[in-house]
Amino acid sequence: MEKGFSLHTPRTIMRMLTVQDAEDFYRLNLNPEVLQYTGDHPFVDIQEAADFLAQYNQYERYGVGRFAVIEKASNAFIGWCGLRYCPTKKEYDIGFRFFQAYWNQGFATETAKKCLEDGFNRLKIDSILGRAMIKNIASIKVLEKLGMQFKEKFDFEGQEGVIYERLRRS
Repeated sequence: MEKGFSLHTPRTIMRMLTVQDAEDFYRLNLNPEVLQYTGDHPFVDIQEAADFLAQYNQYERYGVGRFAVIEKASNAFIGWCGLRYCPTKKEYDIGFRFFQAYWNQGFATETAKKCLEDGFNRLKIDSILGRAMIKNIASIKVLEKLGMQFKEKFDFEGQEGVIYERLRRS
């Protein structure tokens, strides 16, 4: 993926994450409610977030990645959204995470829809998955709004999880 690559929606710009996003990335993961259904842990400090971002290689290796979501109206970092490739499973998944102040405003659906379109149209990916803990009703609603279909249940970090899938239309 070329440097400077970005995707645009009516309300957002999605661009590659950089080490300069470390403070926002760190702050996003501080809220226990944001992390509640992710299986992730907060970063110890901003430096740990910066180290994670410095080593993040999905863009170079697979042509996909999680993108910083910037709200056009305020130019604020409001979260992240994007595709991830898992080479051991040979599959792509969609993920999103936003500051709580931006929940229930359609940002997850808007940005995830754009990421799916990019994956299907530019990258010609045949199948994209979405995973959520079964208790994460809001994320499941987003997956359903994206036209994803329930595929199966699975063990999500010791919790009951669900996998949704959307196939590229020929």
